[in-house]
Amino acid sequence: SGISLSTALALARHTLSPKIYLIGRSQSAADDAIASMKTINPSAQPTFLQTDISLLKNVDRVCDEIAAKEKKLNLLFMTPGYMTLKGRDETAEGLDRKFVLHYYARMRFVTKLLPLLTAAAEDPSVNANARLSRVVSVLDPQVSVRAGGSGRLDFSDLSLKHTFSLQTCQAHASLMGDFFLEGMAQRHPHTSFVHAYPSGVATGLMRELPVRRVLSSVLGTLLSPFIVPIQESGERHL
Repeated sequence: SGISLSTALALARHTLSPKIYLIGRSQSAADDAIASMKTINPSAQPTFLQTDISLLKNVDRVCDEIAAKEKKLNLLFMTPGYMTLKGRDETAEGLDRKFVLHYYARMRFVTKLLPLLTAAAEDPSVNANARLSRVVSVLDPQVSVRAGGSGRLDFSDLSLKHTFSLQTCQAHASLMGDFFLEGMAQRHPHTSFVHAYPSGVATGLMRELPVRRVLSSVLGTLLSPFIVPIQESGERHL
């Protein structure tokens, strides 16, 4: 849904015959997305891989599934996340669910799919100037210093096992994403790594909050002058 779906639809709209893997939890949402893609571009080749990536073992499984089918990958585009009012919400793997979606799962996707990205970066069948190998993680590279934040990591508790709060989770996920992508860019100069901040976008981010309908209505009205329309977000990210 949201930014990823709008970007995938833009990709289908502006490319000849794209092969697109959609990863998410909802089969019905994927069916609608695929139908939209085929309407926009009948030659598009969308595939849905259904899984909950808040568990890293599921990230490994879908990456293995893609690697078994493909020899190269041009673009890895990641936007998983959700809004919550809960405190630390541990998965069966002992990590906070929000933290996993904002950082750990993304890191795992990059690491597992890097051989396919490298193959695209070094593809001998494509002119060197036309090769595309890119990772885009959409979050906010500066959230840790917005509203007067410290911009620092707690190195004694990187996974926030003992000092979790929603604010520190946001800051840690952003900063660790910065450092991870910067490190990958240094080690793999033929693949580009982007940490993108989309500003406010009209997505389904609040769907898991208990008061989501009221909040969506109120905030949608108050913030509408500052919100990027979802289709425009997709075009910008493409």
